[in-house]
Amino acid sequence: MDISKETARKITVSVLALIGFVTTIKLAVIYYNANFNPYALASFCSVNDFIDCDGIAKTTESQFFGVPLAFWGLFLYSFIFLMLLSPKLKNFRLLKFLEVFKNPLSYISMLGLISFIISMILLCVSLFEIHKLCILCAFTYVLNLLISIAATDFQNGGWLGAFKTCIQDFFDAVKNKAYLAAFICVMLAAGGFLFWTGTSYKFAPQVKRQKQFKEFFAAKHNKYAVSGNVLGEKNAPVKVHVYTDYMCPICSGYNIMIHKLARELQGIEIIHHDLPLDMECNKYLIRPFHNGSCLMAKYAYASALQGKFWDINSLFFENKPQSVEEIKTISDKLGLNFEKLQNDAESTMVKNSIQKSIDNAYSQKIDATPAMKVDDEIVIGLKSYDDLKAILIKHGAKKK
Repeated sequence: MDISKETARKITVSVLALIGFVTTIKLAVIYYNANFNPYALASFCSVNDFIDCDGIAKTTESQFFGVPLAFWGLFLYSFIFLMLLSPKLKNFRLLKFLEVFKNPLSYISMLGLISFIISMILLCVSLFEIHKLCILCAFTYVLNLLISIAATDFQNGGWLGAFKTCIQDFFDAVKNKAYLAAFICVMLAAGGFLFWTGTSYKFAPQVKRQKQFKEFFAAKHNKYAVSGNVLGEKNAPVKVHVYTDYMCPICSGYNIMIHKLARELQGIEIIHHDLPLDMECNKYLIRPFHNGSCLMAKYAYASALQGKFWDINSLFFENKPQSVEEIKTISDKLGLNFEKLQNDAESTMVKNSIQKSIDNAYSQKIDATPAMKVDDEIVIGLKSYDDLKAILIKHGAKKK
């Protein structure tokens, strides 16, 4: 092989790998800000709804086995540098094992090609599933292909020749029992690390949140449901006020969350407040929104007069009845006196109580559901289960 050509290839690969390394550092920063820094400003490559690096960083597809894809990129480019320097590094005693990499450019050729193929799969996911594009990611995809091309000797077998060389080097290396044992140890360590990252999601909180949400929002029934009018401990020191709407699309999962909180924490009492976003009973609305939520709010309040509030509350979220006939079917399952339930639901007392609940919410600037108030802290909108649990513990709740 012409030494000058090999040197030129190494220099080209070095420059490309350095550019890739710097780019993935920026991607790692974007990933960190998107998932761990709530005060971070939008990055320069979040231009609109389509070109949105930050948006992609927040998705579950931005990681593999719990490790951010940017970190995989850093590992790739670091390994490329290790291969380029292996002829000199192997002379050091602790790095003698690098002698097994007899043809560094062949390894780099294959790594670049494999990375490019994986990149094309990621690009398809980005375009057709997430419907967003990360321009920095796309830039590294091109770099990976260029690195592979620069490292490949197309006059002596090309990519196929590089593949055969890598396979031959590997089998030659594992013939040495010491290197075989070292290889197995490295693989076990790597497997253990990926098992930890893939189960703890320490570096991928967005995946952990999705899994938590799936427990609550994919459930058809509330397995934590309680019977009666008390959720938690009656007269507990920590009062948790929740505001929900029976037609709110996320309040059903939120309802399961608060039931689980009552199951896992002690020292709390969860108190429900009606906040139907329905013009039928909500005077603050200027246009129709959650039609039917006022009807359910009245019957839920009336069911409390028969000691069955939380029973019917969960069933309303699960079934979302839109007529009195559908509500009767649910009340019959619970053994409620429907004649009394209907009379109470249409009573002035119940209507005034719901209006008072709505007025109370708006006076505290709570105008959306779900919402929670603990002491003076108000949390509006959806939070992960761990976040809600942490808030209640901060205010004095204890783990059982």
